Amino acid sequence: MSAREETGTDTSHRHEFDLLIIGTGIAGLSAAITASEAGLEVGILSKETDAMDTNTRLAQGGIVGTGPDDTSARLAADIRYAGANVNFEDAVALLVTEGPALVDQFLVGKVGVPFTTDGHGRPDLAREAAHSVRRIFHVHDSTGVTIQQALLAYSETLSTITLLTGHTAIDVITNTHNSTRTAEKYRRTRVLGVYALDERTSRVKTFLANTVVLATGGVGNLFRHTSNPEGATGDGVAIAHRVGAEVIDAEYVQFHPTVLFHRDSSRFLITEAMRGEGSLLLNRSGQRFMERHHPDQELAPRDEVARAIYREMESDDSEFVLLDATRISHVDVSIRFPGIFRHCAELDIDIRKTPIPVVPAAHYFCGGVKVDLDGNTSIEGLLAAGETACTGVHGANRLASVSLLEGLLWGVRCGRNAIARRRRLDPSLVGSIPDWVEPSVAEEFDPMLVTQDLRTVQSTMWNYAGIIRNHKRLDRATADIDYLGHRVEQFYRSAIPTRRIVELRNSVITASLIVRAARANSRSIGCHHIE
Repeated sequence: MSAREETGTDTSHRHEFDLLIIGTGIAGLSAAITASEAGLEVGILSKETDAMDTNTRLAQGGIVGTGPDDTSARLAADIRYAGANVNFEDAVALLVTEGPALVDQFLVGKVGVPFTTDGHGRPDLAREAAHSVRRIFHVHDSTGVTIQQALLAYSETLSTITLLTGHTAIDVITNTHNSTRTAEKYRRTRVLGVYALDERTSRVKTFLANTVVLATGGVGNLFRHTSNPEGATGDGVAIAHRVGAEVIDAEYVQFHPTVLFHRDSSRFLITEAMRGEGSLLLNRSGQRFMERHHPDQELAPRDEVARAIYREMESDDSEFVLLDATRISHVDVSIRFPGIFRHCAELDIDIRKTPIPVVPAAHYFCGGVKVDLDGNTSIEGLLAAGETACTGVHGANRLASVSLLEGLLWGVRCGRNAIARRRRLDPSLVGSIPDWVEPSVAEEFDPMLVTQDLRTVQSTMWNYAGIIRNHKRLDRATADIDYLGHRVEQFYRSAIPTRRIVELRNSVITASLIVRAARANSRSIGCHHIE
């Protein structure tokens, strides 16, 4: 019997699971598979209609494994170097010790990810910026989508997993806030489930669980330019913050240096592995410029490359720079990077002959909901993994292709954590949790107003809290986001819930956390650069 997926015919408004997971990327699915194989009843919610629509799917470069010339100590040193040496040593040690083995055991051995091999059946290892050796497992330039497909296919073979797409998580349910039993407000806060909007029926359902994992992805869609999908609106961070969980390192938003700049294409990433293979960055005049900005040139850490491009664009009054892959001679770029080759060819760009116009874009959130080595947040029963969580692995800047590995490792550890926490919820406590109550006078809001408010968030964050920041810009961002936040919260409380309104509310809250953290940190470090 395969994993159950809700199709809209379900009439129940209350559901109970051992483990409830929000998100269908590598972290969420790894947690689900791990817990399900131990016999837990697992529910997975995704606000998307297609469970493939995640940041994991868009990852091109690959996932860190182990190369023949590699060691755990060397990988740890590279992670610290990229992270400006403010990484959490315990988390880095755990990742370099346990992470690469999971690539072999879990991704290859269990779910069957077909990583690209050389002519001798060995992994074809790639190198990316700030890596000292080749250690990146990849599937050409479609690593993320292949991993995502394999994880979903495997999860469909497990009868104790229920996948519910088109369900937007609104808030977590806690004993202190939601129970009708007066005594609960005096007890320690613990999570009991999630209220989620079923987009098919426009009804808010009650999902109860002893353990909830937030694996909702990143924050890229808070910025005008991003490599992330539209659903990356900081949902998990905002949900956790509202219930009192700690959010840390929010100032560290990593910008990917190279996203395709074209009027007929948006959010299309040009993998860092292309620079790892020898592509060069050129300004509008066709001149190299990275040698003027960093001794490692094109292979400098992402934050350094993104700032160099940003400054070059400012000095040239240009909207983009060029990534020249025509310099690559040792591999056929149409074979090594088939996805990029095809996409650019559809836009009449032959990357074998013509440089690619690129622009930096919001890419990865190094901060997030503070978790320990087992994925626990500061709230009992609430776990987090993947980009939503802050483990401390990345420090002030993420090393390329470590994110998928971190999501895999902490996803598996969250699954194991849920197994250890397995117990039935107190029936009387469950009975004290009411269903969602809509406002007595609910209003429908013009979708254009919601869209415009989100664009205001994106513009404010890009201009005032983007690649290069200063105190005046951050003061302006704080004032503008606060003003918008008060207005959004007011109409959210009187609105008929929709996905767009929930996302807007989460966007404003997460944006506020980012700008406030940036204002509080006057030290220019990693991807938080203060002029």
